[in-house]
Amino acid sequence: MRLLQAMAGAEHGGAEAFFVRLAVALERAGVEQRLVLRGYPERLATLRAAGIEPVTARFGGFFDFATRRCLRAEISSFRPDIVLTWMNRASAFCPTPAQVGHDFVQAARLGGYYKLKYYRRSRHLIANTRGIATYLADQGWPAERVHYLPNFVSAEWAPAEPRARNDTPDGVPLLLGLGRLHTNKAFDTLLRALAQIPEAYLWLAGEGPERDRLESLVRELGLTARVRFLGWRDDTAELFAAADVFVCPSRHEPLGNVVIEAWAQGLPVVAAAAAGPAALIGEGESGLLVPVDEPQAMAAALQRLLGDGDLAARLGEGGRVAYRAEFSEEVVVAQYLDFFARVRQD
Repeated sequence: MRLLQAMAGAEHGGAEAFFVRLAVALERAGVEQRLVLRGYPERLATLRAAGIEPVTARFGGFFDFATRRCLRAEISSFRPDIVLTWMNRASAFCPTPAQVGHDFVQAARLGGYYKLKYYRRSRHLIANTRGIATYLADQGWPAERVHYLPNFVSAEWAPAEPRARNDTPDGVPLLLGLGRLHTNKAFDTLLRALAQIPEAYLWLAGEGPERDRLESLVRELGLTARVRFLGWRDDTAELFAAADVFVCPSRHEPLGNVVIEAWAQGLPVVAAAAAGPAALIGEGESGLLVPVDEPQAMAAALQRLLGDGDLAARLGEGGRVAYRAEFSEEVVVAQYLDFFARVRQD
């Protein structure tokens, strides 16, 4: 089976990180594949280290004819059984079998509640949450061509990053937040919650358009001594090992990869009840949920967890159980391989 994957994603992001993880895992599983993506050096280096030589394309606007020609040429030469396109732009740019003179099945992977106009050429749609799968069927997409395939994350252990490296005292409660610094992620809510927990410190790993505004809010709330902006980090296992609690404050979060990452490392989770985390987390079993955009409720949940070691340990173990059951590499790759075997017969 030959697989071509195309993705136009940003330099950093959850979907982009999973694209790399899945490509590397499929390579280990022996899938013959070709990747077409934007040429971000770090991503290319990671893929090359795994033995994959990507093809780069700009994936610009509507009039980016060079990318359209590139995709047609790669499909014509590689002759894949399946073309897996990631999100809107790559899916819209994908040619039809008639345009390349080769029959293939196009499947598109969605990580959000996207407009279906971008997927008119797709035969199958992959949703990474059950909620998105329901949305696709409700929008009129044939139910037999909607497939729920979750993400996986790595459970590889790493020693804790020394707190001194980020000017953080040993022994203080340490919260961790990860993600793109974007208004959807609601790190402003987390900062307002932190202001109510005077003993705690926060490591915030990510980059994005909200960084300046968040740094300004830190100063406004008098949190400069207790908040550390770490920039985008790929070595997240070291951060999870150093922290006491992981926090996902998102006001809009279709999945919540970061919750699964925390589960894989056994770290207890407090999350705002956006769509993804609310569907993932069993309240009081694999995490604590609080209302979206309510700093006081988030602060209360964090204080409860920081003050109850038995609860923290129980939630950490509950998250590990959930991870192993549904979100490990072994489980998810097997589901993708089964999906490929079924749809290539279309």
